[in-house]
Amino acid sequence: MDASSLRIVTYNVRYFGHMLKGLASTVGPKRRVAAALATLDPLPDVVCLQEVETSSLRSNIVHRQTRPGETQLEAFMERLEETFALQGREMPYEAFYFRAHHYKLGELSLYTTGLAMLINTRTLQVDTHNVAAPEHITHHHVQGLKDRKQSRICAHMRVLRRDDGRAFHVFNTHLSLPTPFSREFWATRDKMGCGVNQLHEARKLTDFIHLHAKQEPFVVCGDFNSPPSSPVYRYLTGDARLTCAQAAVGQIDPSLARAFPTAGFMHMRMHLDHLFSGGGVSWLDADETRPFGDLTGRFHGLSDHVPLIARFRLEPSAPGLAS
Repeated sequence: MDASSLRIVTYNVRYFGHMLKGLASTVGPKRRVAAALATLDPLPDVVCLQEVETSSLRSNIVHRQTRPGETQLEAFMERLEETFALQGREMPYEAFYFRAHHYKLGELSLYTTGLAMLINTRTLQVDTHNVAAPEHITHHHVQGLKDRKQSRICAHMRVLRRDDGRAFHVFNTHLSLPTPFSREFWATRDKMGCGVNQLHEARKLTDFIHLHAKQEPFVVCGDFNSPPSSPVYRYLTGDARLTCAQAAVGQIDPSLARAFPTAGFMHMRMHLDHLFSGGGVSWLDADETRPFGDLTGRFHGLSDHVPLIARFRLEPSAPGLAS
């Protein structure tokens, strides 16, 4: 295996509440997700998570806090540390939380949304991040519903490889579902990735990437609520010139929307999650990525999504990011 390669995981964990259909978080999924991540060999250098809560009624109604103010991410990291300890290994990850939205009823916190990044401190050093002020990319099609709509953000981090100091950027996001408040929504059979709001968010996302990555390598990952061949996917890989990891290594045919599902709801299967790159990143493989529903996958049944797991290499001289 290429010693200079890096490994990344992107995973929508559904608030660690899949056992209860997302209604509440439980200890079991946190422990099982932690165990599955810890068995990856080599360990990922970066883990990007979507749908992670801070602290709320939903996150605590079943899983009680072990101490006042404990967040869902802190509870998960305790399970991860516990897993490594049982294996006689030191846990190498530092966690960063990017808060997106907060739903309250009076003073009662009903639920919160957010993104997280776990950085392997043995291989990477964090240079900068936007934890304090994640980039808001939400497109509000109906201004009167602005305060009720779930906020969408982009988490950003610039990291340095410890072995040679080479820098690259990581962007983690979760785009909105297509808005029903448009003519296009009702005119198309396949809705996901066709929303005008989703295209607006994709443009805001790429503008943010261009602003911060400049001429340095970058990876972009998350739940895009958009399958391959959709307008959003075509924009990102066309106009925005991003490279899709799964397409680059031959794991998917980007003209097929449903051939490799990454998420499921009842009997529906959808390809919604993606890994993209630019600025001098070469994808090497996605060997441990399994389609949703694959019973042999180590993450089977832990969420309504499966993770994408891929290796990449930073090219010796990164070309400039197209504007």
